[in-house]
Amino acid sequence: MSGNPSTGRRGHSARIDVAVDRGVFMISVAAELAEMHPQTLRMYEARGLIEPSRSPKGTRLYSHDDVERLRRIQQMTVELGLNLAGVERVLALEAELDDAHRRVAELEVHAELAKAQMAEELERVRRSLRADIVPYTGSTAIVRSAEARSPFGPPRTRRSS
Repeated sequence: MSGNPSTGRRGHSARIDVAVDRGVFMISVAAELAEMHPQTLRMYEARGLIEPSRSPKGTRLYSHDDVERLRRIQQMTVELGLNLAGVERVLALEAELDDAHRRVAELEVHAELAKAQMAEELERVRRSLRADIVPYTGSTAIVRSAEARSPFGPPRTRRSS
């Protein structure tokens, strides 16, 4: 049989796409991918830094996202010198920041919708007012305020003292 030995068949390759948050790696593989000891993964799980999914038989299954999180923890502890309490705080703050960004994005969408609704309402009001406006055909002469007549009744006269 010729062809690619990794495919098992001539000229055909099988590719399976797996969601990045789906647990697919057993602890030994995840530990190797994250370049740490499996016991370290168990410790991180006990501290709540990582939450692998479980198979029906209870085996820990780590996702691509879990492995990336383990690498991030490794970076913070080794390269930045943070202890696990510091890592926990950084991860909590990053989660809060992600939530804030998500909320801001939602508010921006709501603001755009409100802006569009206000523009529609403003246009509706403008159209309704245009129908009520009647052109003025009277005199356009300038009149002094003292000589102007009120539409509400006769002008008041000044009393002399």
